[in-house]
Amino acid sequence: MIVGLINWLAQVVAVTSFNIRSLPQRLGSSVTAMIGIAGVVAVMVGVLSIAAGIQKTMTSSAARDNAIVLRSGSTTEMTSGLTGDDTRIIADAPGIARSQDGPLASPELYVIIDRPKLSTGTDANVPLRGVTRPAFAVRDDFQLIEGRQFEWGFKEVIAGIGASGQFEGLRVGDQLPVGNELWPVVGIMAANGGIAESEIWADAAVLQPAFRRGNSYQSMFVKLASAASYGEFKDTLTSDPRLNVKVQREADYYSAQTTVTNNLITGLGTSIAAIMGLGAIFVALNTMYTAVSARSREIATLRALGFRSGPVVISVLTESLILALVGGGIGGLLAYLAFDGIKTASLNWVSFSQMTFAFDVTGSLLVQGIVFALVIGFIGGLFPAIRAARMPVATALREQ
Repeated sequence: MIVGLINWLAQVVAVTSFNIRSLPQRLGSSVTAMIGIAGVVAVMVGVLSIAAGIQKTMTSSAARDNAIVLRSGSTTEMTSGLTGDDTRIIADAPGIARSQDGPLASPELYVIIDRPKLSTGTDANVPLRGVTRPAFAVRDDFQLIEGRQFEWGFKEVIAGIGASGQFEGLRVGDQLPVGNELWPVVGIMAANGGIAESEIWADAAVLQPAFRRGNSYQSMFVKLASAASYGEFKDTLTSDPRLNVKVQREADYYSAQTTVTNNLITGLGTSIAAIMGLGAIFVALNTMYTAVSARSREIATLRALGFRSGPVVISVLTESLILALVGGGIGGLLAYLAFDGIKTASLNWVSFSQMTFAFDVTGSLLVQGIVFALVIGFIGGLFPAIRAARMPVATALREQ
């Protein structure tokens, strides 16, 4: 049995080596198959890198020990509302981290303004966030990278680096229309790639009268004493009869924000890849059928000399998989070089505001692309391999 297995493996190696050595004789068709598969992988990875970039942006926005408080029943800040009295009660809750200046809890106002996109000139919804002094301690990844901080009590704004690079009028020195007035842009901020980089920030106390909001807010961001304090904090607020609020971990809130967009993009990318993949399968089938037809006499000769059908099938499949692997690798490399790190803006379908992000070609996406290429190669080589194994020896030997 062992001798038979060794002999079978030797046949596999011999036939496969023969096929691979003969690849230069079929260079044209082989390159065509690889280009087709490379195109499929490049497009698939490129589209899915959009969803990965959005997910990375949202993940970077969330701290493990942060929570957000919204009105009960709200899914976004846009549909939420808290009174000034609500925010004072929330700030006194147990479990909140504190500094010498008080609790690290920031009641915030969230409104939308129109700004033209730099790339197209069309108007887009850009978030304008009114913050309070604790906001910069709650978000410990905040960094001012250009200009200065806005002055409290003044009609000034700072813009996220993502918003500044995607929309008009958000560079230091520009004048931003807010209501019926122009507010100067005095600084540019970064937030470790998080969603705050898509926003414009101003003093909430100044923004409230500009939008006739009185003493009201949309949300409250809180830094907890520790991640373990979340349960106590949530239970206290949701059981308080004076409040009607919902409490979420910041990570859970931002994860929910990406669900619709990610599903849409992933579905689109998968559909495009499936359609293109079908075409690539036909190209691979044609390539391998051509290869089998060109070597029919050689394959028949080997079988007449005692080579079994199994090694023939494996050799043809191996050739097809090698072409697919090379094509997939080229497609993945092209996707990485063409898409990784490209910064753009897209609509958040939950909040209906723009968010800026960078395409993220991850290792996981590249592996998915390679696996998809191998699936195409396997299907494209399977039927030609079966044909080669079943080809009558006498008929094949008579072919010219």
